[in-house]
Amino acid sequence: MSAPRPPLPHGATAVRPHWTDLPERLRERIQERLGGTVVAAASQDSGFTPGFASRLVYAAGERAFVKAVSTRMSPAIADSYAAEARTAAKLPAAVPAPRLRWTLEELEWVVLCFDDVPGHPPVRPWQPRELTDVLTALTSLAETLTPAPAGLLLPEARDWLVQDFGYWRDLLRDNGGTPNQQVFELAALEKGAPDALRGDAVVHCDLRDDNVLVGDDGTVWFCDWNWPSRGPAWLDLVTLLISVRGDGYDADALLAAHPLGESADADAVDAVLAGLSGYFTRESLQPKTAGSPYLRAHQAWYAEATLSWLAVRRGWVG
Repeated sequence: MSAPRPPLPHGATAVRPHWTDLPERLRERIQERLGGTVVAAASQDSGFTPGFASRLVYAAGERAFVKAVSTRMSPAIADSYAAEARTAAKLPAAVPAPRLRWTLEELEWVVLCFDDVPGHPPVRPWQPRELTDVLTALTSLAETLTPAPAGLLLPEARDWLVQDFGYWRDLLRDNGGTPNQQVFELAALEKGAPDALRGDAVVHCDLRDDNVLVGDDGTVWFCDWNWPSRGPAWLDLVTLLISVRGDGYDADALLAAHPLGESADADAVDAVLAGLSGYFTRESLQPKTAGSPYLRAHQAWYAEATLSWLAVRRGWVG
């Protein structure tokens, strides 16, 4: 059983400002830092945040990828951009992430400039060749970041993700402890998620297809390091496989065959899946947001994909 195809226009889920929408003085400062006048801009409209994200062509055909967000309009996203800048500057050279060139924090904006990597996000539904390439690259990524490199000081994933977990426990409490047996099991599994998230690897913690680039030369790049943390090396594999499961693949077989999944404790994986399924369910029920019109549909689909995978793992379905 797999989750239904999401009602999402992959690659066009974000409502982003274009180059000409940015304040004139900000455009001037960006061009000063680039060292040339921007002559073309291609908005990158995947993802679920309202920040500016464009491939810019400037000067004599030089290129850069620039993302920017207003600290006044989107303070939480601005904080995550600032965190991304701090992390990107300290990632080992062996990590396949676009190089951070410079940052700018002024005029009530946070701006990050990266090398522009020619390529595209993985095609959805996942295609076998691209999926294989991404899973292979994930192995190398984990090897580079396990244990956490010296100087890369990051929070533990369990310390902040625990704030997102607890939906099934709350559902039990709010319904007087009378929901069905599956909810009891989900709440019990979810309780173990914080301990399951212990680990000494640096993990991306937001690894989805829209945070991956497949380069024109076939190289796989991992982007948008807004939430890097210390946790189990298998965590990014599991979060990535949720969408793979939803697209109809056997996620359990892929997990078992992957070097990062071979040694993953089954109960720990189930605990994290239970916590994530509750998070996606709760968030999908929140009011819609104009800045990200597809966010709730995305979260609802991820909730169903996560639950369908967990149901197979726990024997809740035939």
